[in-house]
Amino acid sequence: MLDTWYDPTAIAIVLVGTIAATILRCGFADSRVAAGALRGLLGAPFNVAKAKASLAIQIREIADDGFIRAEPRHFGDNEFDSLSDLMISQRSIQSLHGEHSKFKEARLANAKTAIRVLDCAADLAPVLGLAGTLVALGHARGAAPEDAGIVGAISMAVVTTLYGLVAANFLFSPLGGAIARRSRREEIDRDEVLEWLAHGIRRAGVPDMAPEPEREAA
Repeated sequence: MLDTWYDPTAIAIVLVGTIAATILRCGFADSRVAAGALRGLLGAPFNVAKAKASLAIQIREIADDGFIRAEPRHFGDNEFDSLSDLMISQRSIQSLHGEHSKFKEARLANAKTAIRVLDCAADLAPVLGLAGTLVALGHARGAAPEDAGIVGAISMAVVTTLYGLVAANFLFSPLGGAIARRSRREEIDRDEVLEWLAHGIRRAGVPDMAPEPEREAA
């Protein structure tokens, strides 16, 4: 039974053809962004508990020593490592939100690009399935009705059409949805950690902004 629905040639036509067509339509740069987002699905999501545990040490040091003597604390997250450096160097909480917005905009732009590429692949997969159907029927042209080759060609035509529909609705579209859900969840979690960090520093008695140095009289 499975042999009836398994056709390596049809799989190659649909999957390889869809990927190639998507790259040509969306471009290599956007396709690389989509590939990176797909790799990200295999990794662990943003860990709120780990971020808060690491940043709690930063808050305690700032409360004990102030901005001047506190050292930045890094825990392997590009954004919050950068925010820690910025907060200590500028002695400011307010600067956190502006820098966070830059990271957020970049992440959302990458997620939108990846989703658009996968949506494009989902649109192209049935087309490539139809192309495989036409290729299979083209091989059957001129064959006698009783020829076994025509049966195989018709079988390949049906299977290729099925692969195109399956790839679109059970592979590319779900992957795009998974990236969208991961992106939304991550931004909610990161916003929560940022507000928690700012609130923790305020509770430690540190002002929102370090005083500006006095300007010398002209």
